[in-house]
Amino acid sequence: MQNQNHIPVYSLESFQKKKWALPYVQVERFDAHRHFQVAYPHRHDFYEILFLYQGTGYHIIDTNKYEIKPPCVFFLSPGQAHKLELSQDIEGFIFLFTAEFYALFESNKNKLLEYPFFFSVSQENPPVYISKRSDSDFLHQLCVRGIYAIQEKSDFFDEYLYSILHTFLLTCVQLYPKELQQKQQARSHILVKKFFLALEHSLTKNLSVHEYAKLLAMSPNHFTYSVKSIMGKTPIKIIQEKQIAEIKRLLLHSTLSVSEISDYMNFTDKSYFTKFFKKHLGQTPLAYRTQAMQV
Repeated sequence: MQNQNHIPVYSLESFQKKKWALPYVQVERFDAHRHFQVAYPHRHDFYEILFLYQGTGYHIIDTNKYEIKPPCVFFLSPGQAHKLELSQDIEGFIFLFTAEFYALFESNKNKLLEYPFFFSVSQENPPVYISKRSDSDFLHQLCVRGIYAIQEKSDFFDEYLYSILHTFLLTCVQLYPKELQQKQQARSHILVKKFFLALEHSLTKNLSVHEYAKLLAMSPNHFTYSVKSIMGKTPIKIIQEKQIAEIKRLLLHSTLSVSEISDYMNFTDKSYFTKFFKKHLGQTPLAYRTQAMQV
């Protein structure tokens, strides 16, 4: 986990409480009496599935707020900031896994990116609201089986866990609103998702469009054209929007000074950092923080 002065980033190990817990995949029950306390908002460096079948509240993912109306399933990609506001009677399951675990048994290396709910091209993360009891019961049983598999560690339990996870994800694809899927298996959409993944990993490095294009093994012109054709805006626009969102989070949820935030976001010129923020928000970083504290 990162220094608490930043938006904390939790690894999967941070969520372990049992001697049988694994460092690459975890399934357990979720309620209001969790075994550990986490800071909100926070991020993960792994994938998360949150299946809720009782309770109410809200789930804030990046800048979007979604109502919890069980039974429902939320999906989080690595790097996304989120916050939960839960009722005391909340109940469900949490399924956590690393990309490395999934890749052990999946020949298609883009498979995770092909799911419509991970690194969404629409940059929205609405949950799957489940209408049929049979579907909810099926997902419930998969989670229970996953917990037993981790506890018992019988022969081929890793492969068995993968099959449970894979079945859970494929079931959710069938339940996911068709209008939100947007043909996300197309090569151009996968490219954009790879860009989002790279952006999550490298946002604080303040890389240029040319550097992101190099990471994706593309020419800058082809990269810019491909992203704009799908997103309707250029890569530099998307990078700047992500930077502004991150700076706002740090101003609101950390004790870092404006100068320290500038360094953390890898802006070499602090005066440019202030001008950059003011250009997008209409006020300086300090004025934004001061105003937010008065609300």
